Amino acid sequence: MPSLDEAIDAYLTYLRVERGLSPATIAAYTVDLRGFARHPLTADADWRTDPQVATDYLASLTRPPRTLRPASHRRKAASIRAFYRFMFGEALIERDIGGLLDLPRATRQLPDTLDVAAVEALLDAPDTDTALGIRDQALLELLYACGLRVSEALGLDREDVSLADASVRVIGKGDRERRLPIGDVALAALLRYVDDVRPALIAGSRVSETGRGGPVFVSARGKRLGRMAAWRILRQAALVGGVKGHVTPHTLRHSFATHLLEGGADLRVVQELLGHASITTTQLYTHLTGERIRQVYARAHPRA
Repeated sequence: MPSLDEAIDAYLTYLRVERGLSPATIAAYTVDLRGFARHPLTADADWRTDPQVATDYLASLTRPPRTLRPASHRRKAASIRAFYRFMFGEALIERDIGGLLDLPRATRQLPDTLDVAAVEALLDAPDTDTALGIRDQALLELLYACGLRVSEALGLDREDVSLADASVRVIGKGDRERRLPIGDVALAALLRYVDDVRPALIAGSRVSETGRGGPVFVSARGKRLGRMAAWRILRQAALVGGVKGHVTPHTLRHSFATHLLEGGADLRVVQELLGHASITTTQLYTHLTGERIRQVYARAHPRA
């Protein structure tokens, strides 16, 4: 029988090779399962046969001094349950312990969004008298215009963007492809960046030699722009634009969906634009718009 560390290695290999999960997802599973393996509760008991080992470990994560947020706790529980089910499926344990583990109840949190005025202040913040400011504005405009995840925007290659058709081809979660329209304002910002700035940024680098035309958004050194750089761009824009609160690249995606629904867009259309596999995920935004309706009613109605 393999040790727990060996079993975890086998499971991570399965996720990487056979399931084809992304490096970020593999990293999350690794953190969750290595934490389980290194915990004293696990070392002192038979993790193969006793479901109480995993149950006690998960319970320990909710007690001080280390109290996980509900979403993090649920993810760790899901990782351990999936691991046990893999072990049972491979006949490496005799009991499906995963089936005995209850997932913590999922909390339904409304996403952070910005109103239209705050979004406009954010998008107008970059200094477009500079080359990097033109790039930054193009990135922010595209994130909001298409509701992209930041990883989708940064993963775009030049071939994925059709400026003539004002559309962008995106590969989202689960390798699902979608083609999205680019609004006029975002298209103008993108045209200015692609025509006037990007060629100079990639000059002298190997980016221009790649088969797909190279990344759309590049750093000052001509390399593909990274996630941390995108976060810095957004934080600086929020600071300059005077946008308060917790603002992340995903905030623009949430705002995109909310503003579409508030403008009367069909829920199914918004689902397709966001690339959600299930409409249940998109329905979260209807709760958000409903809350805004209640807030407006409370402010505006004389007997509210």
